[in-house]
Amino acid sequence: MGRAAELLGVTQAFLRSLDTARLITPLRSEGGHRRYSRYQLRIAARARELIDQGTPIEAACRIIVLEDQLSEAQRINTELRQAQQQSSDATDRESTTD
Repeated sequence: MGRAAELLGVTQAFLRSLDTARLITPLRSEGGHRRYSRYQLRIAARARELIDQGTPIEAACRIIVLEDQLSEAQRINTELRQAQQQSSDATDRESTTD
């Protein structure tokens, strides 16, 4: 956890508070040390940014969850549009070859 805190420029207590708030839950090594993924570090960095701007931790956590949900919804919409376009293109090709 110390290395992650140092990397982000935060305290270990800050990272523990994100765990307590259930924003990020790091895996544990066999020795019990917290292990953060790159994704979790990005989330922690975003939380720090919001909190540094004066956002309470609970609100920052909610904002981050909503941002993540929005990003996922946008990704799915893009995939669906691409699939729809491919289907439409295939239908157009079939109708022109008939």
